[in-house]
Amino acid sequence: MWVGTDKRKQIDAIMCIVDLMKRDSEIKILIGCTEDEKEIVYQTHNESEYMKGILIRRL
Repeated sequence: MWVGTDKRKQIDAIMCIVDLMKRDSEIKILIGCTEDEKEIVYQTHNESEYMKGILIRRL
């Protein structure tokens, strides 16, 4: 779970991640994240060739 700085504290998005080295997958819930914070989460989970993720925003 990632908790951002937005005071509304609503679920904004989820991050679906696959780790090829661990042969594992995870879903992270983003709560109260600004667009900048969502970008940081996305970049954090895509900085390695063995870990990739997609960010799915809530409309």
